[in-house]
Amino acid sequence: MLAGKLVAEFIGTFFLVFTIGMTVKSPDASALAPLAIGSALMIMVYATGHISGGHLNPAVTLGVTLRGKCTWADAIPYMVAQVIAAVAAAALVLFIKGTATGGAVSPPSPIQYTVAAKLLVEFLFTFALVFVVLSTATAKGTQGNSFYGLAIGFTVVVGAFAAGPVSGGAFNPAVAVGVGVFDSSTIPGIWIPLVADFLGGAAAAIVFQAFDMGGDRKAA
Repeated sequence: MLAGKLVAEFIGTFFLVFTIGMTVKSPDASALAPLAIGSALMIMVYATGHISGGHLNPAVTLGVTLRGKCTWADAIPYMVAQVIAAVAAAALVLFIKGTATGGAVSPPSPIQYTVAAKLLVEFLFTFALVFVVLSTATAKGTQGNSFYGLAIGFTVVVGAFAAGPVSGGAFNPAVAVGVGVFDSSTIPGIWIPLVADFLGGAAAAIVFQAFDMGGDRKAA
């Protein structure tokens, strides 16, 4: 159904643009931003390809439509969803980067982010991770594939580049607990990944099921 396709295009485009912003915008821009950006595109194409075609780009949608592989009835809403996703992602990047403090004095002090920024990036990339897992390892459209491990692993790579400097990049409650064991300094803030990661995983499952992205109702 069109709604599910639009949500898939929104999610894929959102995380692509969000990764771009988080890795190229100062402070703490990454020298390996191109790797994270390319990885983000790869995993989101894997995750959305069986749902919407994984365009994630109005120019791609135009080309596919002119090729006759997408209808204009789908193409226009696709482009709208992609642009809205890009604007939303950019707005969140500006918010998160704007919370950073430190790094401006000599010698530079450690860059610090607010609790809200940490909760947000942990939620978003855990959402992305669980969405990719559900899309590549549980959906009928990707059954029997051999790429799910690559897509899931690279989701964590992208998250580590884009959000690691903000929150530490757990995206996994068990990882947060393990880090707390060998680094007691993280214990006061351990509630952040525990809360955000469980919420992100639950939200991904709810969206995936609500829009039948696994194809369960279509096959019934």
